[in-house]
Amino acid sequence: MSILLCFLCLLPVFLVSLSIFSIKLKPSKWKLPPGPKTLPIIGNLHNLKGLPHTCFRNLSQKFGPVMLLHFGFVPVVVISSKEGAEEALKTQDLECCSRPETVATRMISYNFKDIGFAPYGEEWKALRKLVVMELLNTKKFQSFRYIREEENDLLIKKLTESALTQSQVDLKKTLFTLVASIVCRLAFGINIHKCEFVDEDNVADLVNKFEMLVAGVAFTDFFPGVGCLVDRFSGQNKTLNNVFSELDNFFQNVLDDHLKPGREVSESPDVVDVMIDLMKKQEKDGESFKLTTDHLKGIISDIFLAGVNTSAVTLNWAMAELIRNPRVMKKVQDEIRTTLGDKRERITEQDLNQLHYFKLVVKETFRLHPAAPLLLPRETLSHVKIQGYDIPAKTQMMINIYSIARDPKLWTNPDEFNPDRFLDSSIDYRGLN
Repeated sequence: MSILLCFLCLLPVFLVSLSIFSIKLKPSKWKLPPGPKTLPIIGNLHNLKGLPHTCFRNLSQKFGPVMLLHFGFVPVVVISSKEGAEEALKTQDLECCSRPETVATRMISYNFKDIGFAPYGEEWKALRKLVVMELLNTKKFQSFRYIREEENDLLIKKLTESALTQSQVDLKKTLFTLVASIVCRLAFGINIHKCEFVDEDNVADLVNKFEMLVAGVAFTDFFPGVGCLVDRFSGQNKTLNNVFSELDNFFQNVLDDHLKPGREVSESPDVVDVMIDLMKKQEKDGESFKLTTDHLKGIISDIFLAGVNTSAVTLNWAMAELIRNPRVMKKVQDEIRTTLGDKRERITEQDLNQLHYFKLVVKETFRLHPAAPLLLPRETLSHVKIQGYDIPAKTQMMINIYSIARDPKLWTNPDEFNPDRFLDSSIDYRGLN
């Protein structure tokens, strides 16, 4: 209600701004994508009903796979087809590779000092190159294998104990704890089962706050130049800042823990250790691009946001689908017992290469339940054409993976969980096809 009152009070300001924006008319020769009719000032905000990805899918079925919406004064193109996505992400990648700046992403990226939300530019390219070479290489991934296997063994032990005592298991919480434990150990070097400043419940609360921050609606994002007044008077700025403050406190504790005098670095240093070591080397070498504390926190933020909840959600959906489809579950169980033997106490990462039907289940889970139904928004750097439509510069672009993965033109019975559809298929979830 307070937001509405503020909006009404500032209505004259919006009307003036509207007249200014309306002067910037697009050339009539441009063929803009179709879309629902807009209302004055709010554009298509009234069309947003329910979850964004399902809403966009419903609208695209009426207006087409390349659709133009206006969120306030901000033009947004939603792409819901395989062909359109390929043009935007591959053919026109260099012109569609930047990120829009929003209030929330500026906060969690520490003023765009990360990789996930930072606009395209020289600093982003230098940071991405450094992270890929030093943090995301195959050697580093393999060095953390023992962490993944130790946490999986701990999970199996707890589930076994619950089975013997016939105790109920909160599967959602159990899988979340598994993923959070792995990510926090390999990235931050902290064991959430023993850490002084964070535990299992705290991590869950922090992830929820992260989602709240990312999903936080700021009028500034929809009404550049004037929306900040509504955010200030409505208290939205204060709310977002309070949430971010808790997250920043956690990241600062992680850094302080690594910078303690006399702290010993293990033979397999975590991500934060590697970045701190890189900062020290850059100080000596005098390189042009230098990591800062904000870069460190920005990367930590990316890992925490992208690594924990996405993996936990995917595991939950996989288990849910196996439970709902006993035929598929039995095939997975039979494959494991036949291929690896009944007496195997544990499955290693090397064993996964022999489990072919299991991989089909993974592919089908990714297809039907993508962890990010909408890819991170992009922003065009210049005028481009997508599927024959003109997309002006500075237009936000959203790729609706959810819609593509359920397109009946691409998939038979797209809403059905059926791993067998990937038999003899070249489609690869690593993005190599």
